[in-house]
Amino acid sequence: MNINIAYLYYDLMNLYGENGNIKALVYSLKTQNIDVNVDYLSKDDEINFDKYDVIYMSSGMENNELIVLDDILKYKKELNDFIEKEKFVFATGNSFELFGKKIGEKEALGIFNYKAEYIDKRIVGDYIKDTKLEKILAFQNRGSKIIDNDNPLFDEEVGYNYKNFYGTYLIGPILVRNPKLNEYITKKIIMYKDHNFKFNKFDFKLDEKAKESYFNTYY
Repeated sequence: MNINIAYLYYDLMNLYGENGNIKALVYSLKTQNIDVNVDYLSKDDEINFDKYDVIYMSSGMENNELIVLDDILKYKKELNDFIEKEKFVFATGNSFELFGKKIGEKEALGIFNYKAEYIDKRIVGDYIKDTKLEKILAFQNRGSKIIDNDNPLFDEEVGYNYKNFYGTYLIGPILVRNPKLNEYITKKIIMYKDHNFKFNKFDFKLDEKAKESYFNTYY
């Protein structure tokens, strides 16, 4: 099996080492003997969305986010079709704001109903949330919030989920710090292509140990 990943605006939207999510995802897929290809794409590249199974976007400076917004608007139909086909979009940091109706006063892609509003005081610090999957450990550093969130991911303030679109303000990188989430996303991607896939056992002992050590040290 081959999985093709498009890392969109990798150069403009890559604060806080968020490319670590790609590394974690590629590693997990390869443990299942999946051939993985990652294309690093940005402004002025011709993108054939039909060739990709996964789109990844990460966090960027607010000025860069607006540069990306001006460019990505031309792909509204292609991105909407990609999502409706239940292919995977994973967007971290402020990149997931691009898929809502507005960012501040600027029109965004409008694929979803939520809006991003700028706030006076930045939200900075750890985010910890008990979920059925695992206790999520992540980080936030943002100067905006979303409103009108009708499909929350984790909670209505930090993320959005629709079909296989997963968007969240949470960084860290979140897939590195949360191995069960990484495993969940990896399985969903593979099962989209083959519902009868026979999985190897995932081994996240070191990841779990690092996470436990962080909690023990700081909490």
